[in-house]
Amino acid sequence: MAQMLRPRELLQWYVEAGVDETIADAPVNRLRRDGAPAAASAAEPAVASAVAAERGGLADAGQAAMPSPPAAGPRALAPSPPTPELFADAATASTADGEVSAAVHQAQAANSVEELRRILLAFDGCALKRTATNLVFTDGNPQAPMLFVGEAPGAEEDRQGLPFVGPSGRLLDKMLESIGLDRSRVLISNTVFWRPPGNRTPTSQETAVCMPFLERLIELVDPRILVALGGPAAKAVLAQTTGVGRLRGKWFSYSTARLVRPIAATAMFHPAYLLRSPGQKRDTWRDLLEIKRRLAADAGA
Repeated sequence: MAQMLRPRELLQWYVEAGVDETIADAPVNRLRRDGAPAAASAAEPAVASAVAAERGGLADAGQAAMPSPPAAGPRALAPSPPTPELFADAATASTADGEVSAAVHQAQAANSVEELRRILLAFDGCALKRTATNLVFTDGNPQAPMLFVGEAPGAEEDRQGLPFVGPSGRLLDKMLESIGLDRSRVLISNTVFWRPPGNRTPTSQETAVCMPFLERLIELVDPRILVALGGPAAKAVLAQTTGVGRLRGKWFSYSTARLVRPIAATAMFHPAYLLRSPGQKRDTWRDLLEIKRRLAADAGA
């Protein structure tokens, strides 16, 4: 119908249809950065001229001028350029992949626990290193048959450069003593080797960068029993997402391509959790007795 009306009649038809304002005389391509008007169709100049000519008359009548009708056919829109945020995300992902890849390369080059420690001291792929005071790698005996793995160092661990030396570490010492062990007969480490600022939870990226070094540590020590202390350690080491309350008391097999045999692995409540929830100490005592039984059976085999 619009093509059968003269410009003035067409404009009047728009007004009667309820259109009461105009934004511009020509359409604007909002997807273009410079905001330049879109190319007009052949019919648009005549309509735009009519709009301009009739605007005065309609304004006197108290009616606003109307925009030109849309082109007859659909108009293809040019794709908008990628935003800087997309490039930033891609760069961040690429950097993260590179850091994990570097960690894998360097960790696999270590042939002893001490060599692995020296590599970690020189490693700059984990951002936590820039805010921490010390590397917190291991404590105990690398030749021990049992390896405990926690989550991340706290303030006291960061000051001394040793894992589990704060309040939770003192409770861990008592737990070991209850089954006839001490730090000379176990090895203790974490999934992350530098303290997160403010004792916050390590990010998945921070854990991923440290995991190749932890895996190499497990391969070099080759313990008989591997114990994950707390949910984050169980998730990282045992690849389990279930809470520790359901994992404790169960046994898993931990293996890598370089291990000559699978390692018996289990999870226990973290000592820091036991300090807040002493009612769980009874279950932890049962877990410790099972560990003691397994160590005795392994020694007698």
